[in-house]
Amino acid sequence: MNRLLIFVAVLNLMLIGCSNPDQYVISGQIENPGNIKVVSLYEGDRKLDSVYLNESQQFTFKRGTTQARLLSLEAGKKRYYLIAQPGEKLTFKADLQKEPYVYNIEGSELSNAIQEFAPIRIKRDVIQDSLQREFAKRTGSLNAEQIESLRGEYLTKFKAALQYYNQQAITFKDKYPNLAGFYAMSTLDPEVAEAEIIAYAEEIQDKFKDNGYVEQFKAETAKLKVLAIGQPAPDFEGYTPQNKLVKLSDLKGKYLLVDFWASWCAPCRQENPNIVKQYNAFKGKGFDVLGVSLDNNPGPWMRAIQDDGLEWTNISDLQAWGSTVVGLYRIKAIPTSYLLDPEGKIIAKNLRGRDLEDFLKKTLN
Repeated sequence: MNRLLIFVAVLNLMLIGCSNPDQYVISGQIENPGNIKVVSLYEGDRKLDSVYLNESQQFTFKRGTTQARLLSLEAGKKRYYLIAQPGEKLTFKADLQKEPYVYNIEGSELSNAIQEFAPIRIKRDVIQDSLQREFAKRTGSLNAEQIESLRGEYLTKFKAALQYYNQQAITFKDKYPNLAGFYAMSTLDPEVAEAEIIAYAEEIQDKFKDNGYVEQFKAETAKLKVLAIGQPAPDFEGYTPQNKLVKLSDLKGKYLLVDFWASWCAPCRQENPNIVKQYNAFKGKGFDVLGVSLDNNPGPWMRAIQDDGLEWTNISDLQAWGSTVVGLYRIKAIPTSYLLDPEGKIIAKNLRGRDLEDFLKKTLN
């Protein structure tokens, strides 16, 4: 064998035996894929790549990176989370007939750490699904008022269950101060873990830079913080049925319930009698209400105000979901409400039924 052939053979061995320190490789197999033919690779909501499964239901991703990446593989409606670092060769296997948290991965210690958190997340999902099924079963023969009361009972149970989950995520984060810990914290529900999420975003402010999932988390948390407990409520304005311009800031000086609703919203109309009751009970003790409608037709809006006896200030820009307040207050569903202190700071959110009454009694008596 001449020297040139020997050199080429040695070079090939080197290329086979050494991994590229600036890329990761994910080799995977999907069992029981059904009609699924494509696997996609994501970082946050950004799709990085997609590949077809071969005849053996296998796939491979190769991508350059200079730091650890929190990624997800999407096959059909299921997503599998993993962490890939420069130079790593990951081997992935999943069965689409099993839960998305059940999969096998080798070649990545941080991905194995994520799997360590999986039983905690599964327990949360089981509790959540169980409460939802139980709630649906019990509401079958109830009227609207009874359903609303029962909703409050189950919301309390749900929050209690998630408080345990929140603490588990924080403990896991402290154990893994890396992207595995970040993954656990990113699963928290902002409705019940607002303070924990904001505190963690501040903790990692200068960490995991140029990382898609993390940057998305930080951006969303920055928006969340604007509407967090203790923050001044963003100002906005609208017109009353008498065409008078009213600003939120005009109503400082009392405890104020800012109620986002609409005449066509059945749950809103069901909650209105409770708000009327609390308004009449506490309006002489420094409590007021501002109704902000997402209607787009003045007729039904004004009839609903009269029919439901909404004596407080009511405003709207009659733009429905196109209203500026929808984006300003990140409204995804109605009814949504914020309770403000006399200085205009947010002190509570989405208090309905008995919860609103109890909070007002505690605050104003």
